[in-house]
Amino acid sequence: MNGRLELLESVEAGIAESEVLRLALLHAVAELGGLGGAVHLRGPMSALRLVASMGLPPSDARSWEIVDQEGVEAPALAVRRGRPAWAPHPQPSDGDTRCARWSGAGLAAVPLLGADRPRGALTVVTQGAQPTAGQWEFMGAVAAWAQERTMAAPPPTGRLREEAGGSISSDLRAVQVGTWDWNMRTGELLWDDAAMIVYGATPDSFVPRVESWMKIVHPDDLPSTLAAVEKAIRDESIFEAEYRVLRPDGHYGWTQTRARVVLDEDGEPYRMIGRAWESNESPAARNTLSRVLRHMRDGFLALDHDWKILFTNLEAERTLGYQDEDLFGQVLWQLPPIQHMRGLEAGCRKAAEEGAPAEFDVEGAAGRSFHLRIVPMPDGITIYSTDVSEQRKEDAARVAAQQATAERAARTAELTAALSKATTSQDVIDAVAQRVLPAVAGDGLLMHIVEDGQLHTIGARGVPRDILGIVDGRALMERDPISEAIVTGNSVFVNTVQEYRMRYPHIADLAEATGMHAAMYLPLTASGHTFGVCVITFERPGITLSSEEGTLLTAISALVAHALERARLYEAEHTRSHELQRSLLPKDLPQLAECTTAARYLPAGQGMEVGGDWYDVIPLSAGRVAFVIGDVMGHGLSEAATMGRLRTAVRTLADLELPPDEIMSHLNDAIGELGEDSYATCLYALYDSTDGRCSIVSAGHPPPAVVRPDGSVHFLDTVSDPPLGAADPPFRTLELTIPAESLLVFYTDGLVESLVRQIDQGQAELARLLSTTSNNDLAWLSDQLVATLLPADQPTADDSALLIARVHALPADRIASWSLPNEPQAAGQARGYVRSQLAEWGLEELTMTTELLASELVGNVVRYAKGPMRLRLLRGKELICEVSDGSLTMPRIRHASETDEGGRGLQLVAALSQRWGTRYTVTGKWIWTVQQLANSNASDAIEFDADSVAPLS
Repeated sequence: MNGRLELLESVEAGIAESEVLRLALLHAVAELGGLGGAVHLRGPMSALRLVASMGLPPSDARSWEIVDQEGVEAPALAVRRGRPAWAPHPQPSDGDTRCARWSGAGLAAVPLLGADRPRGALTVVTQGAQPTAGQWEFMGAVAAWAQERTMAAPPPTGRLREEAGGSISSDLRAVQVGTWDWNMRTGELLWDDAAMIVYGATPDSFVPRVESWMKIVHPDDLPSTLAAVEKAIRDESIFEAEYRVLRPDGHYGWTQTRARVVLDEDGEPYRMIGRAWESNESPAARNTLSRVLRHMRDGFLALDHDWKILFTNLEAERTLGYQDEDLFGQVLWQLPPIQHMRGLEAGCRKAAEEGAPAEFDVEGAAGRSFHLRIVPMPDGITIYSTDVSEQRKEDAARVAAQQATAERAARTAELTAALSKATTSQDVIDAVAQRVLPAVAGDGLLMHIVEDGQLHTIGARGVPRDILGIVDGRALMERDPISEAIVTGNSVFVNTVQEYRMRYPHIADLAEATGMHAAMYLPLTASGHTFGVCVITFERPGITLSSEEGTLLTAISALVAHALERARLYEAEHTRSHELQRSLLPKDLPQLAECTTAARYLPAGQGMEVGGDWYDVIPLSAGRVAFVIGDVMGHGLSEAATMGRLRTAVRTLADLELPPDEIMSHLNDAIGELGEDSYATCLYALYDSTDGRCSIVSAGHPPPAVVRPDGSVHFLDTVSDPPLGAADPPFRTLELTIPAESLLVFYTDGLVESLVRQIDQGQAELARLLSTTSNNDLAWLSDQLVATLLPADQPTADDSALLIARVHALPADRIASWSLPNEPQAAGQARGYVRSQLAEWGLEELTMTTELLASELVGNVVRYAKGPMRLRLLRGKELICEVSDGSLTMPRIRHASETDEGGRGLQLVAALSQRWGTRYTVTGKWIWTVQQLANSNASDAIEFDADSVAPLS
């Protein structure tokens, strides 16, 4: 350790500052056994600039170029606190190559002290452990040595220049004088165009921050340059420096700069304004800078702070009409030519007062225009003037032409935007009528489609109805402007009635009857096929169209043709989609003893594709009914088809008497087979009228509302699983009891959520409407809910479905239930129970059949299943006889041979009952049969026709 310090002390004095820093870093990394290291110096604002590095790959060195002085990295901590700092290297994060490369390392930094504050930091990348006390002491000693040697280091010198002279024209090309403005408080740095050239930047790549300047200064020149900046700020003096900057081609070039510090109202430095120029030119060119300025094409004046002229070039003398000797020492404002330039004095004084460069135009004598650039300097003011008279005239002509072009482009853009939103033929016609007719002063519009040699008018504006009746459906003629436009593919313009009679005598009377004097026939061509004509009519005689208007109409006809073709295809697909969707929804709702229902479906607004909302009511065995509602995510034919598949699957699974959670699991599997992008919400509610129990399973669907008989409204707190296609079975089931005559209100999100209303707001409004209604007519209630929640004047972006059910309970006196022993005698007991109960209900005519059904069902349990066994009779619109047991075995009908003693029981059950089936429970199963009562009408049903719903949009 001491040997290294002695070696550093032996280095001869007078070496460059950059070499001092590199030597200090080399010995610090070697002593600590580090992986690498870096030296940063404090720059303007809160940035530390990398001036030396060791052991760092180029990509990491670039990421260390600028370190935020207010950050938490070790160099920043050492500078900010003025004492050594160590920190473990941050954990790797996305996009941070330093962290990824040096994971597990540590950063040890010591400050490099300056005159009154730390001027930088020396940092070593350690292998993880903190330096020992001796190592910290060594780093501090190295930093002190670097401080002592940098203070004694000689200033950098520019490269040797050849003493070759050059012509004035080459000097003019070589010298670029730019101005810059740095805000010390915000760090904003502004360069004018000339400064961009001097520093090798472009407006697109330049970031207006002082850090951008620090990055391009050569590391060897940065310490002395930053020191000069700090001295100028501290002493409120002039900043002068010469340093190298990085050029776009990767090489460094020399530049010089001179600037002054600007103070705020409190006398504190807050800005620095200066000039910069390339100093790569020869001394001869530098010494002839005044000659270069003299021969500049632009006018140039140098003034002192009293506005007295110190220097003018030849162009300025020509502009002012005086020689150099006559202008020297004159106050600028007292010159007659200057007094005619309005705004010049005010603009110059404002720039001098603010201490910031300014640019503006002034008008001189004889209609001449000048563009001025005022640059406040430490020793006065400089004014650059450019005669822009001819340029302004050219600009005015160009602006007029651009304005005309912009107006045409704006009309075309407006039409294009309107046509892009058009989803129907009427939308296209409205867009043309509103945006094209006014542009060409047209009076009427006709849009024709040609099919099988006949004209079909799909829309018109400003044309009498009786004329439309004559034109629509007429056959095309050989000499016809429409035929000519279609055959040639070119527009046809007829500007007088006489021309009509001469060119198209067969339709001259028809044209005259319309009241038009001229017309433009524009062919509608799309996909290489001309399928129609757009006709613009003019009632004013002798009208002519300019070439620009003709070109505009020709361009517009192509836009209209493609938009019309898209609209017609959309209309056809939209019609087919809605027909498909309506065919997939229930055409009627069943009339059930268990409930009274009503439903409504509202498609999305105009311009939206068909949706995937659906609902269903499914009658089940033993007084039970299933309510289903769902919403396939997305819009289009595929979503409508998916909706149809799900509805069919739900009915099939419900007929199998599966529990609600198993049904939802099967639906999740089914929609998963349709593809990764298929998702749907669904809610399945199973209501039992014998005891009022309701089992609900939800897959991402909004909760239903319940309206109790007392009028109270609440939304069920369903346990909603993710939507179908994204869920992970099993699904959770909500079990609750619903009071008889309550309303169950099922809906999709399109009913309560819109572009102007959140879903919770829509649910609150739905609850308010349900709580204030007293009408028992469910159809009327459905219409009121839809009309209020989805007003006809507000477009809807999603389709909506609504299903309302008033649940009824089966009276207790229509339910009979008995426990039976699991013995052969149970069949006889069952027949006795059936006989007595049917006699009590007055259904003696069904006694023999029901006794036989009960006997067969009980016997089947005794022989093939296990107990406990129970018999139940339900009397509604049908007579239901069912027997339960504790077995999960599925009863199956088999064909018994002539010699078999058994195997005919279920065949007998199927023959004697209207229908029969099995449903499973948690503890076993129920086998049920249904018999039609003599006084019931099985065909009674509430017909529901979606097309008969009152218009809602």
